[in-house]
Amino acid sequence: MTFQPASVLPSKRLSKPDSSAWIPAKPADFTNFHLKAEVLTKPGANAGIFFHTAFQEEGWPEVGYEMQVNNSHKDPVRTGSIYNVVKNFTPPAEDDTWFTQELIVKGKRITVIVDGRVLFEFVEPDGVTGSRKLSHGTFGLQAHDPDSVVHFRNLRVKRLP
Repeated sequence: MTFQPASVLPSKRLSKPDSSAWIPAKPADFTNFHLKAEVLTKPGANAGIFFHTAFQEEGWPEVGYEMQVNNSHKDPVRTGSIYNVVKNFTPPAEDDTWFTQELIVKGKRITVIVDGRVLFEFVEPDGVTGSRKLSHGTFGLQAHDPDSVVHFRNLRVKRLP
């Protein structure tokens, strides 16, 4: 199976207060997948790629996980982290430079790759409750605050068995 475009937008720039954009993947429900995105952060940017989430008209996503996009923001949780689950404190990429961020979800395993380097593999333990857990859903892009400027391009997703 080859990568398919996940969005009709070849590039997306996010930079307004509480801004978020949803990737209109069709069909929009993914369980096991390999997502690739090219990302460029400006200094001080804090953003995220939400997955296994659901579309909302406003507010932060209430379900799913967030893969962090942050190389220099005052929040020390850096690019590749699964927010509030797996914390990476060393930026794997630099601001003002395009980098590739990948996310592989298969069953209960999450693998995060930045510029071809595996940052970690995380296996979600049995018994996780609440709305922050692996299940299925769509994707969302987030810019955290008014000073966060981040660019996304060439978003691609491949379904996995």
